[in-house]
Amino acid sequence: MSDTPSRSHGRKAIRPTLKPRELMTPAPDLHGVWKAKIITLFPSAFPGVLGESLTGKALQDGLWQLETIDLRQFGIGKHRNVDDTPAGGGAGMVLRADVLGSAIEHAMEGVRSANWPLVYLSPRGRRLDQAMVRNFARCDGITLLCGRFEGVDERVLEHYGIQEVSLGDFVLTGGEIAAQALIDATVRLIPGVLGNQASAEEESFSSGLLEHPQYTRPAEWKGKPIPEVLMSGHHGRVAEWRHRMSEEITKSRRPDLWEAYLKARREEGQE
Repeated sequence: MSDTPSRSHGRKAIRPTLKPRELMTPAPDLHGVWKAKIITLFPSAFPGVLGESLTGKALQDGLWQLETIDLRQFGIGKHRNVDDTPAGGGAGMVLRADVLGSAIEHAMEGVRSANWPLVYLSPRGRRLDQAMVRNFARCDGITLLCGRFEGVDERVLEHYGIQEVSLGDFVLTGGEIAAQALIDATVRLIPGVLGNQASAEEESFSSGLLEHPQYTRPAEWKGKPIPEVLMSGHHGRVAEWRHRMSEEITKSRRPDLWEAYLKARREEGQE
């Protein structure tokens, strides 16, 4: 029996559509459904790639929800200014504390759960990894703040206890792409989204190792055959080969992950 809920979920009927913009049509919250709220200067950037493939279908089917909050609507004055020059001087502009505060408080209205993190996508944050993504998937929802310019007023981060998260040691123009990456990595762990839960359990990082090589038809391509063990039909030998390949790839490409993997095994008494 499939674990994918019916289209109505017994809560609210979801009208299917192939048009990505329809995925953002305002709709009542679905009880118990994981939701991402995005505070951004570019709400039209969403759902973006999240409206495609499995994440898009899951959004249509009500397995998760997406809401954008336009930061410009909270701007100051006739021109709805959202930024100002850095205190103490320097290049660029900084998003204002009063503007951000109003947007954050609007976004968090109605959120009664204590299991609902507030995250700022920032290159100085903790690097996103699979363990963090799993934790986000266990939450009731998440609110993401997409920065722009030189960043946000530090007082906002302190006042609201905002968690800073980074995709890596590089700088993007804004937080929208990072937000979509975080949401994609999280949503695919929600039951029913992938369809085959084994896919999430066997992929890179799930066991602390990088994923083993994958092959499919044709059996031979440009003189390169699929490894014989994968064609043997012997499930035990296949599993052993895949695990060995995962260990070799992790050891050579990610020594940091390899050391962490060995440490975990020692602590479990396996070595």
